[in-house]
Amino acid sequence: GGWTRDDPSCLVEQFCPDYNEWRTSARMVNKRGNVSVGTLDGFIYTVGGEDNIRCYSSVEYNPDTDSWSTDVAPLSSPRSGVCLVAMDQYLYAIGGHDGITAINTVEYDPKMNTWTKQAAMLTRRTKAVAAVLDGYLYVIGGNDGDTVLNSPVERYNPVDGTWSICAHMLSPRENAGCTVYLGHIYVAGGKDELNLELCGAERFDPETMRWTPVKRMRSKRQMSLVVFNGALLAVGGSDGTTNLKTIEAYSHETNHFGSMKSKHPGGRV
Repeated sequence: GGWTRDDPSCLVEQFCPDYNEWRTSARMVNKRGNVSVGTLDGFIYTVGGEDNIRCYSSVEYNPDTDSWSTDVAPLSSPRSGVCLVAMDQYLYAIGGHDGITAINTVEYDPKMNTWTKQAAMLTRRTKAVAAVLDGYLYVIGGNDGDTVLNSPVERYNPVDGTWSICAHMLSPRENAGCTVYLGHIYVAGGKDELNLELCGAERFDPETMRWTPVKRMRSKRQMSLVVFNGALLAVGGSDGTTNLKTIEAYSHETNHFGSMKSKHPGGRV
């Protein structure tokens, strides 16, 4: 999914490391941008998203059969700009926008095929990012439906179902890339409060509860940040003018982002 120029996409691509190439997989059921993707128990879930007309709900992808299923229970309300993360055998769909307002957190139980509401975040957010580290769920950045948030990071404790405040990021941002790498949460790219794309990156240390800067990426981009084969990768995205095909790899030893030879073919966010 994602956006190609001004249109949403339903294309899916998978990377084959043995051949160092990208290949297309079965298309999603609906074209959608601002979609959230997560994995649980060997399945890929896409939640929310929009096509400039409507917001969507949930679907599930089975990589063994290369097929999508719409048998997943729908969210309580369709939404775009959701965070989706797996924790303790559940999926958490966090925040998002239903076309009217920014909204809060729900949890999916794949065994019961149901979504249930959880404790509300302290701040409503859409286009935020989320990560799970050391048994806690962190929600970072985003906007409140109108402006990019400079509010602190929130941390959810699933044991007692409560949210607490953590340190502010160094830079407010939405639509950033986020992942856990070597015991830290890394956040990179996105857009700032002036609606400008960012190339800056930073990381959160759960022991000191502080954010520290990371060497900037070569390209400004709203993109995906993933860990693959032990490497931290910034994949594709948009620099505000062009949809990017490039991939940048981060080296924690040199604190440096460098370009990779492999490019994915679609150039989508």
